Amino acid sequence: MSAPRLNRKLVLEEAQRAPDGAGGWSLSWVALGALWARLDPGTGRERAGEFVTLSAVPYRITVRAAPQGAPSRPRPEQRFRDGARVFRITAVTEEDAAGHYLTCFAQEEVLA
Repeated sequence: MSAPRLNRKLVLEEAQRAPDGAGGWSLSWVALGALWARLDPGTGRERAGEFVTLSAVPYRITVRAAPQGAPSRPRPEQRFRDGARVFRITAVTEEDAAGHYLTCFAQEEVLA
């Protein structure tokens, strides 16, 4: 297997909950660091919502591996940011048998 071409610098972010002072919680995203990655888009799909058409494109995002439990190892429920684009991570697995790279399955979120 040849090494993947990691040509996009993405910021790995994690959600932080904090009390909002009114009995609820506010959610903010905290940057954990930057990772070089390769983005491979999947097949897009479209479905009708109540008032709009919703579209989604899955992505396979390849990054260098990090040990289990390391803060630099992506996990589901985290996300990658590329400028204004956001990719929500849904699953993470090893890309190769030697464990040099990870594949993150992600869904691009559209920010309003």
